[in-house]
Amino acid sequence: MTLTDLRYLVALAHERHFGRAAEKCHVSQPTLSVAIKKVEDELGIALFERSASEVKITETGRRIVAQAEKVLVEASQIHEIAAAGKDPLAGPLRVGVIYTIGPYLLPRLIPRVHQLAPRMPLIIQENYTTRLAEALKRGELDVIIISLPFEEAGIVAQPVYDEPFRVLLPAAHPWTALDSIDPEHLAEDQLLLLGSGNCFREQVLEVCPHCRNVGGLQRTLEGSSLETIRHMVATGLGVTVLPSSAADELTIQNPLVAVRPFTAPEPSRRVALAWRVTYPRSGAIDILRTAILESELPGVRPIGRVPAVEAA
Repeated sequence: MTLTDLRYLVALAHERHFGRAAEKCHVSQPTLSVAIKKVEDELGIALFERSASEVKITETGRRIVAQAEKVLVEASQIHEIAAAGKDPLAGPLRVGVIYTIGPYLLPRLIPRVHQLAPRMPLIIQENYTTRLAEALKRGELDVIIISLPFEEAGIVAQPVYDEPFRVLLPAAHPWTALDSIDPEHLAEDQLLLLGSGNCFREQVLEVCPHCRNVGGLQRTLEGSSLETIRHMVATGLGVTVLPSSAADELTIQNPLVAVRPFTAPEPSRRVALAWRVTYPRSGAIDILRTAILESELPGVRPIGRVPAVEAA
């Protein structure tokens, strides 16, 4: 059984389709099928249930694929350790970032990283926290930028900055007469939110628990983005909550909206870097953290360097 065989196993487990798995591995479908059958014959057990319409993984297959993922990650460390020994700032850094951070951080971050480490290009993936965490554990990403809380076994997380929330209003909204907005007021207007499953949506609803139960006032935009919601606020449809990095400079760009802070204590989120405990290029992580802090996102409060915390 080879590392290539293990890659085929993992790909089929994720894709649940021989053709898509073969395409992902850049091989022909017969090549992948023969390799999977060879592994099953070697182990003496079926790892997948095959039918004309789908491929299902067996319970034993799940356990073997989970172990295969660990083996592949550990094997990839050999090259990373060697590269880190030469120069941790040479070679691509694979960075994941959640949707509500990426559009506002990346335009500032990328030039700064290029200045600090010109031989370390960034390969960037935007996605939801759960998907980034899975990619990180599989070794497809080196580090992710997420919002806390975040706990995954074998992953360390280090806070970087706190980011306050803002209320975004149509420019003619009566609340523009206020210096700050009480969170409970959000339940009194039409509140535009991201779709279910987005961590920022849940953080907003924690700010205003009443908004979960107010019939007819809450609008959920499934699969949308903060930018889409911002444009809808500009049309006068309702109000929303944005992180300061997405809100504080909006009135310069768009006279149709107004931004107000919350009353004290301001609700906020804590943004962190997370990486595998075994990842060898600590210097690359340090550069990324420095570049984030030097990006000077509007409204954020940097957190002094604290020890990274590994989840049990």
